[in-house]
Amino acid sequence: MTTRERFNRTIEYFQSIFPAAETELEYENPFELLVAVILSAQCTDKRVNLIIPALFKKYPDAESMAKAEPEAIFEFIKSCTYPNNKAKHLSGMSRMLISEFGGNVPSEPELLQRLPGVGRKSANVVASVIFRKPVMAVDTHVFRVSHRLGLVKNAKTPLSVELQLTRHIPAELIHEAHHWLILHGRYVCKARNPLCSRCGLTDFCNYYRKNRNK
Repeated sequence: MTTRERFNRTIEYFQSIFPAAETELEYENPFELLVAVILSAQCTDKRVNLIIPALFKKYPDAESMAKAEPEAIFEFIKSCTYPNNKAKHLSGMSRMLISEFGGNVPSEPELLQRLPGVGRKSANVVASVIFRKPVMAVDTHVFRVSHRLGLVKNAKTPLSVELQLTRHIPAELIHEAHHWLILHGRYVCKARNPLCSRCGLTDFCNYYRKNRNK
């Protein structure tokens, strides 16, 4: 099977089972998604979704959050991972949005990465979800599933996975493909005990071929 055939089969399958794939983070505007994405680092979307209602009730926009000290923000997010660091990031991020971007979330990943707490993956999530930019955010699920299915070769870093995926996935589908791979990794192709019996890609999956008789 050629690389192109492998990608085509994968895309066709995910289009059939995830016809309207979107992020599971809850948000109503670009600022809320940016905050949620910062909070989601090494934390589950479910936990973040429990935290943000009270946080956004107190700080609904960049202007209000920029006025808050990290210690105040901490009280709303202390049940997530690394709350001290994230409180500082949210405070700094909000202040930079006001001082450099007029309170608006920038659309370009390069600009987003200037914000405290926003790395390449987080920037790509916001740029893709909100602005439909053809960029691929590579988290642990995307990294794992891409390797298991054989979509990437000799890709040892998230960046190398990102570059290979964006090279072979049509630009207009990259936004959805990010969510396809995450959802598949979260609910089927799990890190431990993947549910191969529920997967329609086992006929060419490298992981399945190597482990089916174990």
